[in-house]
Amino acid sequence: MQDEVSVVSAIVMSVTYNLSEALETLKLSSGDKAVDSVESCLECLLKALAHNNVDASRKIQEMGVLPMMPSLLATQNSCTPKVANIIAEVAKNEFMRSPCVEAGLIPPLVQLLNCKDQEVLLQTGRALGNICYDSHEGRSAVHEAGAAQIVAEHIKALAHNTDPATGKLLTVFCGMLMNYSNDNDTLQAQLISMGVIPTLVKLLGVHAHNTALTEMCLIAFGNLAELESSKEQFAATNVAEELVRLFRKQGEHEKKEMIFEVLAPLAENDESMQKLFEGGKGSVFQKVLSWVPSNNHQLQLAGALAIANFARNVVNKSKMLSAGVSDVVLKFLQSEMPPVQFKLLGTLRMLIDTQVDAAEQLGTNRKLVERLVEWCEAKDHAGVMGESNRLLSALIRHSKSKEVVRTVIQCGGVKHLVTMATSEHMIMQNEALVALGLIAALDLDSAEKDFVGSTLVQVLHKLLTEEKSAPEIKYNSMILICSVMGSEPLHKEVRSLAFIDVVSKLRSHENKTVAHQASLTEQRLTAQS
Repeated sequence: MQDEVSVVSAIVMSVTYNLSEALETLKLSSGDKAVDSVESCLECLLKALAHNNVDASRKIQEMGVLPMMPSLLATQNSCTPKVANIIAEVAKNEFMRSPCVEAGLIPPLVQLLNCKDQEVLLQTGRALGNICYDSHEGRSAVHEAGAAQIVAEHIKALAHNTDPATGKLLTVFCGMLMNYSNDNDTLQAQLISMGVIPTLVKLLGVHAHNTALTEMCLIAFGNLAELESSKEQFAATNVAEELVRLFRKQGEHEKKEMIFEVLAPLAENDESMQKLFEGGKGSVFQKVLSWVPSNNHQLQLAGALAIANFARNVVNKSKMLSAGVSDVVLKFLQSEMPPVQFKLLGTLRMLIDTQVDAAEQLGTNRKLVERLVEWCEAKDHAGVMGESNRLLSALIRHSKSKEVVRTVIQCGGVKHLVTMATSEHMIMQNEALVALGLIAALDLDSAEKDFVGSTLVQVLHKLLTEEKSAPEIKYNSMILICSVMGSEPLHKEVRSLAFIDVVSKLRSHENKTVAHQASLTEQRLTAQS
């Protein structure tokens, strides 16, 4: 054991000594451009970096070697790829990226992008990509030097070349553009304006067998697809078909997940969405459905996002419903992941919009309504709480069914709709009032106790007296007042709050519809006083 430790120590000392010696020699040799001498020093540096990158990089910085690199890159010879390789290796360390920029390495590296030598291009792409990684200074310097445009042109020119060495170079160049633009909308928009999207789609088709390159393309798509300016370019390509083709070939679960994370935002574009949907029979759409009940939260969310995007299209809704989407989506009731709950609640709301049968089918599903009532109290997750209230209201509004109303009443949903009527969002207020109006019209006797317990009449009085209430809110509040007059306890509350005085003032409201309804409501109140 002791002998082994001694051997390792000797190797470390040897590497350290050789590195120091090589750095000194390099400083002396770089002036007279002795290629052989410089090359052996560079090889020693690469060995030291391979042995211990962090320590070797620190030593290179301490001995002031970085500022010598531009002159070594100025003349292209057998040393050039080694110099670029050394820069790529040291730039793996975060603490070395700014020094690389300060040493003036970016302009000569960008110049090397114009050469024909594939090894030089490979190492230069690595160097620029590593300097850009998570470094504002690196990205700014590369941006100013115009490297992205040159790299994008290289990728476009080499896209159809399936030679393994070219595949490796393309992977490096794509990685460089990724590091350059990651989390920066301005730089990503610049890449889109350069036309990189059609080129990346082409790569996906030509190099489907190249795992590293397709992975790089997928990550790039994921980043770029979020930008509004990318939607048009994506729609003009056959990206949907390429992704579907790639998906079918995949055995790896993780790669499939990556593909779906790209597909979700792509489905926001109507043209791309229809290609993926294929009338409800598309293999991608079918696969998306299987993701909702998955145990993988990321898959659940990706599936939820994609289904929501498909459901935005009016024509798709009936096809989705006949394909059994609502049954699949109902499986999300078991999900404990708020982002999934939120997205799928919104999806169900979109699906039942103008779909009477679907609204009635879901609205009489006791498990669903009970879960919605439970989530209406999810104060820790405002989004889930809001969407649960809106779906509860939508089930009543779109079905106009006494059975749905009865299910909501029995599950304790009325009080939540009354609370929703006091929301700060006018749309939610209005949706709640319309639903409450239907409850009163379809089954007032069953709802009476809940209306009294949730102080509905007092809420309506407040909505009518508040100046900030929108005309729609005032109108629907008066409709609801008329609807509850058939209940003795509610009628009694209306009389005690002097509603006639409030309503008579609204007869002169600037909105003619509100003024007209105020006259009708006043007549009703007077007749039943």
